[in-house]
Amino acid sequence: MSKIVFVEDDQDVGELIAAYLGRHDIEVIVESRGDRAEQVIADAAPDLVMLDIMLPGKDGMTLCRDLRASSRWSGPIVLLTSLDSDMNHILSLEMGANDYILKTTPPAVLLARLRLHLRQAGGASRSEEIAPARPAQQALRFGTLFIDPVNRLVVLSQENIALSTADFDLLWELATHAGQILHRDVLLKALRGVSYDGLDRSIDVAISRLRKKLHDSATEPYRIKTVRNKGYLFAPHAWDTHSA
Repeated sequence: MSKIVFVEDDQDVGELIAAYLGRHDIEVIVESRGDRAEQVIADAAPDLVMLDIMLPGKDGMTLCRDLRASSRWSGPIVLLTSLDSDMNHILSLEMGANDYILKTTPPAVLLARLRLHLRQAGGASRSEEIAPARPAQQALRFGTLFIDPVNRLVVLSQENIALSTADFDLLWELATHAGQILHRDVLLKALRGVSYDGLDRSIDVAISRLRKKLHDSATEPYRIKTVRNKGYLFAPHAWDTHSA
């Protein structure tokens, strides 16, 4: 049986969804407050986290961001909300969510989408996905770009570049495969342990954010290149100058 933590402050909604999913072999732990959710998730080690946006204590968007930034839980995050907003949808992906589902979605469709994410995550307990210890790795240098994996430090043209944990992991994955084309599926599996479903745009959003921080061109990127229909390529010889 799969396990979900559902952070929802409306008791009726929480109980209805928990009962429905329970009939389909998905255990649901309902937490009503956003500021208590991280501890509940750490204790429960669920296979998936589902968040409402409007929550007391800490809103769902912030909670999603904090869960990703901590890097101690990399499983699927789904936002289940009544807010039908393109901007919120885009923002949720930027915060690291895997899906954005409206509460008006039929229960059978909700179940199907949750099962999709659970299958992609392998149904494994998130406690098994706490970042494993890695062997010591050497720092990398590409022209004016310096990446130190031990101290998680990035310097570009003598400027310290502040990166979130997720952004650093993405940069490291790209840089350690410099000159190679990495498909979204490869990046998602390496960073989150899930397969690309053809719809998830979180890697695209993260690449765009990383380009901006590393002073790459937004319109014609030359440092982290897009290879049409194939993926992304970290160009090892494109870091000799600071600006595009």
